[in-house]
Amino acid sequence: MNGRTIGGYSSVQILLHWVIAALVFFQLIFGESMSTATRAARRGTELDPTDATLASAHYWVGIAILVLVALRLAVRLAGGAPDPQSSGTPVLDTLAHAAHWLFYILLVAMPVTGLLAVYVWPEVGEIHELGKPAFIVLIALHVLGALYHQLWLKDGTLRRMFVPAR
Repeated sequence: MNGRTIGGYSSVQILLHWVIAALVFFQLIFGESMSTATRAARRGTELDPTDATLASAHYWVGIAILVLVALRLAVRLAGGAPDPQSSGTPVLDTLAHAAHWLFYILLVAMPVTGLLAVYVWPEVGEIHELGKPAFIVLIALHVLGALYHQLWLKDGTLRRMFVPAR
């Protein structure tokens, strides 16, 4: 993003990372209620109160994710980011770099396609639904990469996402 590197992540960057992660997990677990609500609206049938509440939460959590990602990108542009830890393998380093950018793309594209599906073009909802498996694969790879750094390389990468730089 910007060429500025710092020694570690700030407490704001760490907080944003984990809050966004928790909200994404919420969306992945409870997001099906939005599909249920959409089907009920198309059929003209009543939605049960739990699905109605979860569909509403899905909408608002998606907007919150979009706002928090914008804030996260602004903090990164303003404050910089630490250099990534190398895995020692150029191919893995390239894949890790690509995965991080795919996260940013998905974190913006999912709320935007969801809003487009609700307000402009319902067919975009099918594209929006493809984000769930993409997120699951990306999260699994991200966790595996973090564990590889922590357990195999022992390079402190995981610690950087829990302990702010001073």
